[in-house]
Amino acid sequence: MWTVIISIVTLIVGAVGGFFAGVYYLRKQLEKMQNDPEMLKKMAKQMGYNMNNQQMQKAQQMMRNQKPGGRR
Repeated sequence: MWTVIISIVTLIVGAVGGFFAGVYYLRKQLEKMQNDPEMLKKMAKQMGYNMNNQQMQKAQQMMRNQKPGGRR
């Protein structure tokens, strides 16, 4: 009985911990992209977009103006 309860609790704690670790990692990557235009350009190219310098500056400005957490 205790084995099942401990297993479920461990699974829940691991899932929650993994979620928060993933969010932290994603935020750090987005912060890096704001400061590194080549990284942003590479990501856009992987998504099928070719961005010129004006579009790149506009994208960086939009990322800087966005509040943490994505909420306004």
